[in-house]
Amino acid sequence: MTTAFALRHEDRFAQVQAVNAWKTRPTAQPPARQAASVQPVLNFAQDTGIFAEGDEAVSFYKVVSGVVRSCKFQNDGRRHIDAFYMPGDVFGFEVGPEHELSAEAVTDCAVTAYPRRALEARAGGDGAAALQLYTFAMRSLARARAHSQLLGRASAAHKLAAFLLEVSAGKPAEAIDLVMTRQDIADYLGLTIETVSRTLSLLEREGVIRLAAARRILVADRAHLQSLCD
Repeated sequence: MTTAFALRHEDRFAQVQAVNAWKTRPTAQPPARQAASVQPVLNFAQDTGIFAEGDEAVSFYKVVSGVVRSCKFQNDGRRHIDAFYMPGDVFGFEVGPEHELSAEAVTDCAVTAYPRRALEARAGGDGAAALQLYTFAMRSLARARAHSQLLGRASAAHKLAAFLLEVSAGKPAEAIDLVMTRQDIADYLGLTIETVSRTLSLLEREGVIRLAAARRILVADRAHLQSLCD
């Protein structure tokens, strides 16, 4: 009896251990999250390149900290900035085999690189990964459409007002701290740096903004700034 009781007790103890082990098992991550969790963070100093136009598009990237710009250089040396990417934004996602634009660090920044082929392969049988690809594509399309509309505005004042509202979106404070230079702004808006400086001075004289420092702008009349975009 004693031996039988001991065996039943050991069986019960083993069952309890098995149940506890099941409850505390590691939860499997979806493939997209599992791949994202092991990717290294890459650091880039200000104004250094992350990838160049024509490079093989083997990865796409997510900004961890800092700001990144995507740009294209014309044959005459002029630069056109396509977009600025803030922390949380994804960039470098291409339809074709090569990068159509270059990407550079506006500030010291950290990015995570994700293998493109791995995500594309998973998307064939993984709904979460397919949705992720679709989300990336739609965000890129929306960004391109918004920038096209910005460039199509009639005057430099309209373009600059829309840009200031864009970079201050979601921020209740009236102070706008720009991380990009005026040359960056000019290349993004399709203007010269002289036109950007002249237009900022004009908006200050009209009482719309106040130039507190080279890269710090105080919005004095947001309603007037918004009216310039309507």
